[in-house]
Amino acid sequence: MSNPSPLPYAGEISPAEAWNRLASEPSAKVIDVRTQAEWSFVGVPDLSPLGKQVLLVSWQVFPTMARNDAFVAQVEAHGVKKDDTLLLLCRSGVRSRAAAELLTALGYTAAWNVTDGFEGPHDSAKHRGAVAGWKASALPWAQG
Repeated sequence: MSNPSPLPYAGEISPAEAWNRLASEPSAKVIDVRTQAEWSFVGVPDLSPLGKQVLLVSWQVFPTMARNDAFVAQVEAHGVKKDDTLLLLCRSGVRSRAAAELLTALGYTAAWNVTDGFEGPHDSAKHRGAVAGWKASALPWAQG
């Protein structure tokens, strides 16, 4: 049996591992690719204990959810370098995986997908934020 082909991005990283990378690597950055509505009403990672800020760059534009054609330009406008460690985060890990794939294809060497995103999958009551993801990992976050 042959080995599976490598992922088209750096790989998957748990929220806790992402936090540790942020704490130990000066060039590590979180890029939250959710929408303005999600940032405002659901919350965002709070990186202030590490002296950092989350970079907010939507992968899709609310309410149409069309892909943000300015995504790469907006990432670049934040001063992100091609060799920075990029920890991409969305609600559950789908949009951030697509963003990690695109950035990797454009030459970014360490674009990681944060597994289970900010809120993770639904629990038995069909609520997010308690089973897995940034919130469920008890990492700092703030709600606007």
